Amino acid sequence: MKTNLTRRDALKTLAGGLALASFPRTGFATGVAPAAETTPGGFHHSVCKWCYKDIPLAEMAAAVKGFGLESIELLDPADWPVVRAAGLTCAMANGTTTIPKGFNRLEHHAAYVPSMIGRIKACAEAGLPNVIVFSGNRAGMSDEQGLENCVVGLRQIVGEAEKRGVTVCMELLNSKVNHKDYMCDHTPWGVELVKRVGSERFKLLYDIYHMQIMEGDVIRTIEENHAYIAHYHTGGNPGRHEIDETQELNYPAIMRAIKASGFTGFVAQEFIPLKKPPLDSLRAAVKLCSV
Repeated sequence: MKTNLTRRDALKTLAGGLALASFPRTGFATGVAPAAETTPGGFHHSVCKWCYKDIPLAEMAAAVKGFGLESIELLDPADWPVVRAAGLTCAMANGTTTIPKGFNRLEHHAAYVPSMIGRIKACAEAGLPNVIVFSGNRAGMSDEQGLENCVVGLRQIVGEAEKRGVTVCMELLNSKVNHKDYMCDHTPWGVELVKRVGSERFKLLYDIYHMQIMEGDVIRTIEENHAYIAHYHTGGNPGRHEIDETQELNYPAIMRAIKASGFTGFVAQEFIPLKKPPLDSLRAAVKLCSV
């Protein structure tokens, strides 16, 4: 199953234009979710569009709103008006970094600092709460050097994020199966980065599927590190498919741990459905996660 390339390809063109959508400002702009009664479980439900590449965005947006989703994410600015028209948001906007080339190399900062500042401004204007960034691959670099370099770059953009009320989120990805050599591949490294950057507007995107591969012990990790996490992604392991009984993770228990942490942000489904029709799998996943 060649799932490792699909998302990489989907994210190659993150540095697209910064066309602004005409979104009204809402509570999403501050990263604070709407009142809990709008969503089962206290947190909010989203889905990553790249997993449903064969379904047009407008068609998908109209369908998913009917079963509890409030967001379709990992979208570029040109797509934001489409989900807005369906009454949805984009809970995690695409940034301008790529998975292999991120903030861990100083030579990338000249391009990424201004482009990310521009994307943060666009998110704020559109009322979107979060924007994604990546560490980049090691390529022989030590993890300590990568931390130092990421801090240099990220501190140049978090001031804008603080001013605009947008949270910059670095995603934890596995380097064992899908993203070989990726640096931000363990929670302790990511948590240390958040601590060093020292801003409430820089946190982690904790991907449950990826961290199950790298670390396991998902619930304990969430309990001990939830203060450093602003967003969650799901996915069944092995294979990154449905989060049902065909895989090893106990998602209702994980969702209860997230809920118990006081989290009121978004949990996004990020699995590649094998079953047909695929939106039935998505509906079942949202129901499973509505604890």
